[in-house]
Amino acid sequence: SLKANGNGCAIIDGVTGESITYDRLLDRALTLVKYLQQKGIGIGDTIGICCENRIEFPIVVIATIFCGATLSTINPRYVNREIKHVVDLTTPKIIFVTSSTTKNILEVCKDAPFVREIIEIGQSSSIQTAAGIQRLNDILNDPKYKMDEKELKLQVFDKTQNEAFILMSSGTTGLPKGVVLTDLNILESLAFAEETRRSMYTVTNAVSLGILPWFHTYGLMTLIGLITKGVKFVCLPRFEEKTFLNALQTYKITHASLVPPLMVFLAKNPNVLKYDLSNLRELYYGAAPLGKETEIEVKQRIPNLTKVQQGYGLTEATLTVLGIRDLAPIGGSVGKVTAKTWCKVLDVETGEILGPNKSGELCFKGPSIMKGYYRNTQATKETIKDGWLHTGDIGYYDENLNFYIVDRLKELIKYNGFQVAPAELEALLLTHPAVKDAAVIGQPNVQTGELPTGFVVLKDNYEASEEEITNFIADRVSNPKKLRGGIYFVKEIPKNPSGKILRRILREMIAKPKSKL
Repeated sequence: SLKANGNGCAIIDGVTGESITYDRLLDRALTLVKYLQQKGIGIGDTIGICCENRIEFPIVVIATIFCGATLSTINPRYVNREIKHVVDLTTPKIIFVTSSTTKNILEVCKDAPFVREIIEIGQSSSIQTAAGIQRLNDILNDPKYKMDEKELKLQVFDKTQNEAFILMSSGTTGLPKGVVLTDLNILESLAFAEETRRSMYTVTNAVSLGILPWFHTYGLMTLIGLITKGVKFVCLPRFEEKTFLNALQTYKITHASLVPPLMVFLAKNPNVLKYDLSNLRELYYGAAPLGKETEIEVKQRIPNLTKVQQGYGLTEATLTVLGIRDLAPIGGSVGKVTAKTWCKVLDVETGEILGPNKSGELCFKGPSIMKGYYRNTQATKETIKDGWLHTGDIGYYDENLNFYIVDRLKELIKYNGFQVAPAELEALLLTHPAVKDAAVIGQPNVQTGELPTGFVVLKDNYEASEEEITNFIADRVSNPKKLRGGIYFVKEIPKNPSGKILRRILREMIAKPKSKL
């Protein structure tokens, strides 16, 4: 695909205006392949990348795939504790960083002897220079690593078993689990993307906006899919109101994949009306449910939109398992089952397979389902049973096989599309010297989806303010995990006889609050 699209523009940095063609992307990737192979990188080795969305990111992705190695993505917003968890789990031999993540990665790698090298993307930083870290630009511009595509010798491996990516997926048990996606998983996901091309990107000269983080499945698979389709892609490192709206206007964006909070932004923020978004034709969103009302509001504000489509997927299924199969989306529906995928809806009490219009747990089977959780056999067995991936999400389908998402069985909190595990925050709360017991739930919020909210039982003869405890957590977690919903001080945490927190009761307490004290 890279060769076929030649000198066409592949990616534009929406902030700097820098761009790269498909030819150049392939040339840069091949150069990096030669460097990595000379370092002995191949099948069975892991490469880490802790980087914002930027033009060099896909160079590392493509080079890692060509080497037959495994790519582990690290959220650049992680704090050291979280980075250490990912690095210790995936044991990468080389980690690619940017100036914003170099310091944290260096600190973590002091206790990670398996990391042989750290390579910094972008311009030289004072830290990079002082630490003697290799620069990616120096590698890419070194003639001794120049390699023609004819010289590329691809590794021979079993695509059903070779581990292409290890992506982090939060669970209710605390820190993220590593989801192992094989080369077959990636190929099947791309095959679905090609199948849906007829009903997506229907306009000529399509330009898509890449604001979803590429360390996450949704963003990463969208990136790979658009590169293989030959669709021009404008990337942004993060959401900033003016930068986002200016990119939509300046680059005449026709398509965008978003998360619900950005849909809410388009529907309600008054500044949206100050920009020319007349080129915008199709919007796709996922990662969390969104009401029909917001879809309608977005369409009213951007009248040239011809399609607003919701999809459903998860990291464990290489992204999409329910998506567009027809030209006309059905309001409120996440679409139909993707090609080669099977779905069943199970009664959550009896395990009975349910028919149309009956809500139950969604389970999927097919070639896009993950190989398993990295180095976590028990979690894999609990999630994949007899070949079926049990999602923990509740949904149903109608007589026309259109699916609808109702709720989640899982306890994950979704803040701005990011998954937040309550158990991790509960464990941290319990480390505060004044806290006797604690629980965390998601408080519904129209802007972000949910706000992590804490419930705390103080120890006898101890005192602590809401501000003290929220700051205690904020100092120890990345941005999405902060307790923005506040702290509720209670006499006890409601639990069932086996000790499981009764989060339903906590949600009821928020719905009918008497006092935070």
